[in-house]
Amino acid sequence: MKQKYLLFAALCCICSVTQAQKKTKAITPPAAHSAALNRPKLVIGLVVDQMRWDYLYRYYDRYSDGGFKRLLNEGFSVENTLIPYTPTYTAVGHSSIYTGSVPAITGIIGNNWYDPQTNKDVYCTDDSTVTGVGADNAAGKMSPKNLLSTTITDELRLATNFQGKVIGLSLKDRGSILPAGHTPTGAYWYDGKTGNWITSTYYMKQLPSWVEQYNKQKIANQYYNMDWNTLYPADSYAQSTADNKDYEGITNGEKLPTFPHSLKGYVGKNYDAIRSTPYGNTITLDLAKEAIKAEGLGKDNITDFLAVSCSSTDYVGHQYGPNSMEAEDTYLRLDLDLASFFDYLDKTVGKGNYLVFLSADHGAAHVPGFMKENKLPGGVVSNKGITDGLNTYLEDRFKVKKPAMMAMNNQIIFDHRNHDMQNIDFTAMKAAAIAYLRTVDGIADAVDLARISESTLPAIQKEMITNGYNARLSGDIYFILQPNHFDGGKTGTTHGAWNPYDAHIPLVFMGWNVKHGSTNKTHYMTDIAATLAAMLHIQMPSGCVGEPITELIK
Repeated sequence: MKQKYLLFAALCCICSVTQAQKKTKAITPPAAHSAALNRPKLVIGLVVDQMRWDYLYRYYDRYSDGGFKRLLNEGFSVENTLIPYTPTYTAVGHSSIYTGSVPAITGIIGNNWYDPQTNKDVYCTDDSTVTGVGADNAAGKMSPKNLLSTTITDELRLATNFQGKVIGLSLKDRGSILPAGHTPTGAYWYDGKTGNWITSTYYMKQLPSWVEQYNKQKIANQYYNMDWNTLYPADSYAQSTADNKDYEGITNGEKLPTFPHSLKGYVGKNYDAIRSTPYGNTITLDLAKEAIKAEGLGKDNITDFLAVSCSSTDYVGHQYGPNSMEAEDTYLRLDLDLASFFDYLDKTVGKGNYLVFLSADHGAAHVPGFMKENKLPGGVVSNKGITDGLNTYLEDRFKVKKPAMMAMNNQIIFDHRNHDMQNIDFTAMKAAAIAYLRTVDGIADAVDLARISESTLPAIQKEMITNGYNARLSGDIYFILQPNHFDGGKTGTTHGAWNPYDAHIPLVFMGWNVKHGSTNKTHYMTDIAATLAAMLHIQMPSGCVGEPITELIK
């Protein structure tokens, strides 16, 4: 009996082992990427610096079929996309697009700001702990250390266990560094002193060979030798003012702000000048093609991301204004550059395999001289004049010498290190300052930044100022300028206001899983990152406040 029991037990053990082996075999993990999540091979973010929304349609009849028209005719246009904060500046826009957040959270409250904690002026991407790679000057001492949130590009890196590549490219350091995030494969920007594309030791110790090879060509010289004339006959630029206007800026060496603009004198001497020509966009998109080729972007099933900012539109706009022939010509040339770039993507990554979005970091105001010429309201103010006038008023009333340090980013920053300030009622001083500012020509209103919720501002202004207010970094009083007024001179334009001309931006998605169409529903710049996160099935950035734009997804 005992032998039968032992035999039965042995058979049970064998059966148990066999069943366990079967179960183990059934849950053998699949091979890596055998059933990859459905994602595009490559995501391309295109930010056109200072592109007003209306530029999509102002020059529509003159665009080629392959550039802006292709975006609109194949993609999905979110027609009423607004910036939800102020001030509307370049660094803030790029960081907001890629974080889905606002300055109150990201810490990027301007291109520059004064940090009251350290009593120092801060540039958005300055980093004294790193050195340049490809440059031995201050242009390379840059990193994303001031950006407090992750970006959608960071989240893609995390979601792919850092296997998906991320590259940032822009003439401007901030246009490359902030979109590329904290963990990119590389971020490259243009050094106007040398004509080289550079990076910093934050990212790498040596430039990749493909960047070094591109630098050796000194491409800027080739474009300088072409000069800058109109792409089409000058009399066909019907959407622009006459070529010679005294409210347009004059390029160094020229007597008039008119075509043709001679560039040959810059060959080998002034590499920075290419920024203020449409050729700056051309070399940026050319380098983007090189990045795709050299880095193998979009070659496998692990999604890569290429963040490109076209900055020359901003330089041209600042100098000549939105209604100049130079601005129109720059967009017509950018349209052809985009058509060439999309064609390259079709051939290398494959149509339908890539997802692209095009937007802008901000818009631009009309030049006050143009407004006056056409009997429209507009004007300029002086931040220095505002500060000087305010100090004169407060010194007389409170007997404190120069209590206001500066007017910057539409904010008044008081000197809290001033010992005399300790003996006055600061709340009373701010109230007096606000009362004074409301009397200054060009200023519509002013509010205490620490008490925004108590103001009687229209809801949209209150919300945008609140979103732009960072408790640690911002100033004490915010002043709102009258429509189409800005701090500047007699020529060119700028941006930074809450108004639609600065805050209404284009947003068009095209390609992978994007249906054709448009919506006039209000969406925000912060929705871009949220939409990408939803489409890619990855986490939203750590400071994201946006919502997915579901209308555009197939």
